[in-house]
Amino acid sequence: MLLLTATALAQSELSIPYEMHTLENGLTVILAEDHSVPVVQVNVWYHVGSKDEVEGRTGFAHLFEHLMFQGSENNDEDYFTLLQEVGGSVNGTTNMDRTNYFEGVPAAYLPLALWAEADRMGFLILDDDALANQQDVVRNERRQRVENPPYGDVWMTLLAEVFPSNHPYHHPTIGSHEDLEAATMEDVQGFYDTWYTPNNAVVVIAGDFDPKQALDLVEDYFGELEPGPETTPTVIPAFELAEDKVIRKEDENAPTPKLWIAWHSPALYAPGDAELDLFSSYFANGKESPLYGGLVLDRQIAVEASAYQASFGEDSMYVIEATPVPGVTTDQLVVAIDEILAEVLAAGVPADALANGQTLYEVGFLHGLETIAAKANKLNSYYYFTGEPDYVQKDLDRYMDATPETVLAAAQTTLGGHRVVLHVAPPAPVVADEPPPLDDEPKKGCLFGRKGDK
Repeated sequence: MLLLTATALAQSELSIPYEMHTLENGLTVILAEDHSVPVVQVNVWYHVGSKDEVEGRTGFAHLFEHLMFQGSENNDEDYFTLLQEVGGSVNGTTNMDRTNYFEGVPAAYLPLALWAEADRMGFLILDDDALANQQDVVRNERRQRVENPPYGDVWMTLLAEVFPSNHPYHHPTIGSHEDLEAATMEDVQGFYDTWYTPNNAVVVIAGDFDPKQALDLVEDYFGELEPGPETTPTVIPAFELAEDKVIRKEDENAPTPKLWIAWHSPALYAPGDAELDLFSSYFANGKESPLYGGLVLDRQIAVEASAYQASFGEDSMYVIEATPVPGVTTDQLVVAIDEILAEVLAAGVPADALANGQTLYEVGFLHGLETIAAKANKLNSYYYFTGEPDYVQKDLDRYMDATPETVLAAAQTTLGGHRVVLHVAPPAPVVADEPPPLDDEPKKGCLFGRKGDK
């Protein structure tokens, strides 16, 4: 069982006990027994994300997140209903690196959850109606999340400008309308047969169960599924931004101008990743921080400001964003941010500020491991990105072992490089042309005349 108190941490390493097995068809199974509450979490990761899509067929990983809930040969009803009727919670997510599906159920319904996951892994129903329906759903989701909200396409713009065209992070997970609309049944079937296979998946079971019985259930339900083809890891090109980029965009939905500055930064778990998180805690978190305090309280030129390391599996972005007060331009914000950043990079991170950031991070980290669901997802995430399901102590150590010198070095290396500066503003108001002044004498045919004219 996870130990969460500071006293216990001083005496013992943080750990999520587990056992791991591999079926003959290549399916990896991770079991984490925890009888603290009578529930079980089933957490399935398929090692496919938008980074694995091919040009002209973007958005497929996210499309499949939806298609996998449409029904399978032995379960042709709504997937949500099947498990929600027994008190379960069900969902799935997709990002650039992976796709995951998860359900939490009362412990007695573990067989049902495993059967349902196995059925859609091996016997998903793919037909023209299901494809057309989910194409419409995903395209509407793109409109709702990207095209219609204020600043909705900012993330898409940053990805496209920070990562080069041959980088798999260059395009967004949601895909494009053109690619989604062009998807054929042959395309979709091929994507399913390649990626949604037992040898490309990891099933984590965490909670109140007997490991032997659970493993027997996994063998019964998943063991008969045929393995898929061996997949080739997506090539991640090494790159550096060759120059600074300044992008100016109009957003008809934006209520006010806003600024983003983004740098290429270290990948998740790579050296510098944790240090940039800690740098953000000092640089931008709270009223006394250099960025927020400097822009919002001292200079009073911004209504909000933040900075964060957006960590992805292969490469990342470090982002500063700020909203100016009325009367201040985003260009003026850039100048002020550069001044503040230069001062911080020259002076360094105070030891007491770093210690405070480490404490805040440790508390949040431990709170993030309090539920069975969180532990199940951590086991899958750690295994995917590091090869070690129980990477929890090593993960925390990345932060606790940081020093002012290592944090400053990471910030100087990343924020000293070229960057993308994105200015977003509402469309400029249209000023109507003023009518020409009237002459003293009206011209023939003019509607206006001197007093008394007929």
